[in-house]
Amino acid sequence: MHTTTSEEITIQNPPTVPGLRFRHFRGEADLPSFVEVINGTREADELERIFTLEQIVNTYRHLERCDPQQDMLLAEVQGRLIAYSRVTWNQLEDGDRVYSTFGYLLPEWRRKGIGRTMLAWTEERLSQLAAGHDHKVKKYLQVEAMETQVGAVALYQASAYQPVRFEFFMSRPISDPIPEAPMPAGLEVRPVQPDHHRPIWDAMQEAFRDHWGFSSQGEQTFEAWQGESSFQPELFKVAWAGDQVAGMVLNFIDHVENEERGCQRGYTEGISVRRPWRKIGLARSLIAQSIHMFKEMGMTETALGVDSQNLSGALRLYQGMGYCKYKQATIYRKELVV
Repeated sequence: MHTTTSEEITIQNPPTVPGLRFRHFRGEADLPSFVEVINGTREADELERIFTLEQIVNTYRHLERCDPQQDMLLAEVQGRLIAYSRVTWNQLEDGDRVYSTFGYLLPEWRRKGIGRTMLAWTEERLSQLAAGHDHKVKKYLQVEAMETQVGAVALYQASAYQPVRFEFFMSRPISDPIPEAPMPAGLEVRPVQPDHHRPIWDAMQEAFRDHWGFSSQGEQTFEAWQGESSFQPELFKVAWAGDQVAGMVLNFIDHVENEERGCQRGYTEGISVRRPWRKIGLARSLIAQSIHMFKEMGMTETALGVDSQNLSGALRLYQGMGYCKYKQATIYRKELVV
C-alpha cells in the first residue's frame, strides 16, 4: 500500500488532488494544526465539544499503545494540514482485541478520495500490528461516528463495517423537577482531596470492568485523566463507605463550549458504582445531588452519554432522572483476519 521516507509517506494510486502529500507526525509542532483541523469539522459535523491546544498536548504526552511516529498519517495540501488519522489497540476484558482508528478531514477536502485513502492506510497499519499479536484471540477493526458525521458513516458502511453498539447523548433541563433520591445508609459524599485521586481512579476502573468494551488502562492514562480539562474534582460527587469508594459522578463544566454555544450546561459524566453498592439507589442519589449542585451554580441543563445497551440498566436510570436522548453515536466493527 505504501512506502515511507524519513518524513513523506508515499501512497500508491493517491487521490488526484494538486499539491496533496502524506507524511508522518513531526511531534508537538503539529498539534496546533490538529486543533485547527478538529475544530474546522465542528460545524459541518454538528459536533458540540471544542478542543483546545492544552487538551491535545495533554493527550499526546500520555499516549498508550500508540507510537505516533509510526501510527499516524497526516495529509497536507501546499503545506497546510487538512487531515490526520491515528490508530491504537486495546485488549478487552472479554478476551477480544480491538484495533481502532479515527481521523478528521476538513469539509472542503471531502468527497475527493482522501478519507477513503487514509482509512485504507490505517487498516493496513493495524493489520501489521495485529500480525505481531496473539493469534488465538478474536480481533476486530473498530471505528466510531456520530450520526451527524454523515460522510464518515457512509465511508464506514461502504468499507464493510457493521454497527455493533450505540451510545446515546442525553440532556435534561435544570428547571425540570429533580426526583427525590436520599443517600443510602452508611454512605457519605466527601470533598475530593489530592490523595483521593488514585482511589477514585481505581474504583472507576473496577466498576467499569463489567461494561461492554472495557480495557484496563495504564499509568499514562491515569496521568492524562488528571490533566484533562474535564478533570474538575471540586465538582465530583464521590460516595464513601468508610475508607472505600462506593460510587461516583465525575461532574464537569466545559466553559469553552458553554461560551461558544451561549449555554449553561453541566456534565454529569463518569457515573459508576462498585458491585457491593449497586441496586441500592446510590447512582440515583449522586446524580440528583449533582443536578442540585449545577442548579445552584446557575446552570440551565445537564448532559451525559450512555451505552444504550448497558446491562446495568443505566439508560432506564437516566430516563427516570429526566434525561432525554438528543443525539447518537455508533460503534462499527469488522473482523480482522491476519
